[in-house]
Amino acid sequence: MRKIEAAPVPAFYPETDHMGESMMQRLIAELLRPLLARFLAERGERAFVGADQFLYWVEGDSTQRIAPDIYVIPDEDPDAAPPSWLLWNVARRPSFALEIVGRDYLKDYEDGPSEYKQMGVDELVVFDPEASGDEARGRVRWQVWRKVKRRGFVSVFRGNGDRVRSESLGCWLRSVGEGAHTRVRLAIGAHGDELVETDSERALRERDEKERERDEKERERAARIALELELAELRAKR
Repeated sequence: MRKIEAAPVPAFYPETDHMGESMMQRLIAELLRPLLARFLAERGERAFVGADQFLYWVEGDSTQRIAPDIYVIPDEDPDAAPPSWLLWNVARRPSFALEIVGRDYLKDYEDGPSEYKQMGVDELVVFDPEASGDEARGRVRWQVWRKVKRRGFVSVFRGNGDRVRSESLGCWLRSVGEGAHTRVRLAIGAHGDELVETDSERALRERDEKERERDEKERERAARIALELELAELRAKR
């Protein structure tokens, strides 16, 4: 009898592992993702900015995956809506990833950098909102890992300040607020002193500018009417 070989089973790449994220992680990502997408678009950079999706980097092996809290894939459609990314099908590997440390902090401290190195990301920033500044516990507010020529993917910064410079994004990442209100914002300038406006902040500023412009026009109109009345009175007295 001729042995019939079964057809190979196609690899299955799950879209989620149904593992929950903390509210802190969710709120930070919800603010930062659209802010970063708009920032890159306004600089003329074509890139997809995503959050909490699986990125697979070894075809046929669904265990080789990671779900960054925020990530950037250059040269991809900013409006794409993939359930996950199969990185062997895209032109470039992610240029940036942000991990927001949650309850299982050892995962982000010990496993994360190695996995991102394997995936081929250019720069990884690890933000720990729960770091107390006591480095004896081994936790710090910021860690930056980056591809460096002739050195590979290495740690280039660890510290507890309120900001770090992202070379891949061309801006600063800044921690603002405290406790449950901690957020990560983009900042520009030589030292990252100027925060990039969120959509709501920009809308509020533009509304205030329109109101000031309207008030200024109204004052100019009132002054013009008052001058015309005064001139009219002077003419009447002649």
